[in-house]
Amino acid sequence: MTAQDLPLKGIRVIDYSHFLAGPFMGRCLAAMGAEVIKVERPKQGDAGRAHGYFKDGQSGYFLQQNMGKQGLCIDLRDTRGLDLIMKLVDTADVFIENYRPGALERLGLGYQAVSARNPRLIYCSVSAYGHTGPYADRPGFGLIAEAMSGALAQLGSPGEAPPLLRMPLADMYTGIHGVAAINAALVGRASSGRGQHIDLALYDCMVSMHDYAVQRYFLSGGNDLPKQTGSGQPDSTVYGVFPAKDGNLVIAAQVDDAWRRLATLIGGSRLSSDERFTTPAARNAHYAEAMDIVRNWTLSQPSRDACLAALEEAGVPSAPVQTIEEVVNDPQIQARGMLVEQEHPVLGKVTLPNLPFRFSDCDTTVRAPAPLLGQDNRRIAVSLGLSAETIDAMVRDGVLYNEAAVQE
Repeated sequence: MTAQDLPLKGIRVIDYSHFLAGPFMGRCLAAMGAEVIKVERPKQGDAGRAHGYFKDGQSGYFLQQNMGKQGLCIDLRDTRGLDLIMKLVDTADVFIENYRPGALERLGLGYQAVSARNPRLIYCSVSAYGHTGPYADRPGFGLIAEAMSGALAQLGSPGEAPPLLRMPLADMYTGIHGVAAINAALVGRASSGRGQHIDLALYDCMVSMHDYAVQRYFLSGGNDLPKQTGSGQPDSTVYGVFPAKDGNLVIAAQVDDAWRRLATLIGGSRLSSDERFTTPAARNAHYAEAMDIVRNWTLSQPSRDACLAALEEAGVPSAPVQTIEEVVNDPQIQARGMLVEQEHPVLGKVTLPNLPFRFSDCDTTVRAPAPLLGQDNRRIAVSLGLSAETIDAMVRDGVLYNEAAVQE
């Protein structure tokens, strides 16, 4: 398939964001065919460029979240730089930013200023707490939202500090909400003719993810609060992580049919008909006994793979707790195209995680790597009508900047 088939072909996006939620949003839009222009500050660029893992001075973190974009590195404190960005705003459909509320207003790039120039512009802001409310001015990162949301309070073993999630849940979840909201706003603009401001908060997105805890709190009159439960789920027995002799696995046998199959495998008809475990309520009431029975069985098997083979044969949902090495070599991941290879001008071949979109009539796999710092400065400036002399002066004065590896 060609770029002509991609659903967002013809949409221009200014990605003036850093680190993760905003860049991930831009990456997704680029995969769907949008022209995404990554705007960065001179010398340092996106703060994500300073975030590992590093190879030959290049950040894998930056490469993953900015693939498929064009690179513009410009000093917005200079009036020439700001004028160039405003010319770009005039041509754009979407503007993404994830700075603290008020920061871009001080630069002259707030929603009111840019929408006055381009009323069709869809302007998506991401911040820790949003642009309203008593916390709006507070700084924050994904970890802050994860802690504030109550998510961390449910993790780990009782009495111990909760572990970090080790995956950027708040940022990625907010980013994909941004993709959905931007696409909805583009559809809405087709009939209204106007853009709008999308105000996304990491904290809001994390709270919206609660599938059980908030409703449980209110329906119990505030008396029932989720607690740390380690590697199991006492309200959904048997559903958790179990040790084997050479690794760990998960078993999801919380529904009656799956439990009966698991019980028959472990203890035959005697266990499958044991009244302590025949209903969800009964299993939850005897949570510790049920978990011990399953744990003793997994530890009695020759290996993790032996456990999984027996569970699969019995029709019990289960899976290994895989390492990253196992994940990237998993034939399912390879068959689904979840790893993408790109040719980078400094690093050569790089392999990164793909996005999970699967369209029937187009391929959203991004083959173009993330831009070097300032990689497309001159081409973008020319496209906006700047003369060669003006561009040369801006380069000479440091208003336009590119890293040494960029081939002018």
